[in-house]
Amino acid sequence: MDFGDILKELKANLFELIGDRVSDFTKEGKKDMEAFLEASKTKLKTWTKLLADGHLTLDDFEWLVKSQKDLLIMQALYQTGTSKIKLGHLKNAVIRTIVDTIKAVVPGI
Repeated sequence: MDFGDILKELKANLFELIGDRVSDFTKEGKKDMEAFLEASKTKLKTWTKLLADGHLTLDDFEWLVKSQKDLLIMQALYQTGTSKIKLGHLKNAVIRTIVDTIKAVVPGI
């Protein structure tokens, strides 16, 4: 399992999500996603390995990813005038996308 490939898949899926949800602010959304993934990369790698090795359940993994939600600041989108409510929904969608992507790429889950 190459986490670099998984990270590329996560970026692609998150950039698509941002493009779909905040079409006018794709550049800003990508900056926010890059910052979040960079801040969370080490933990996501560790948790993904633990999940793949059977040391975490998918529910445990999802709970851990949700614990990173506060790191998902989305400052660039907020500065463009995107509402806090819309950003809250977007954060939830980002967490769901991460979990779904990992679930799809990690064998045996």
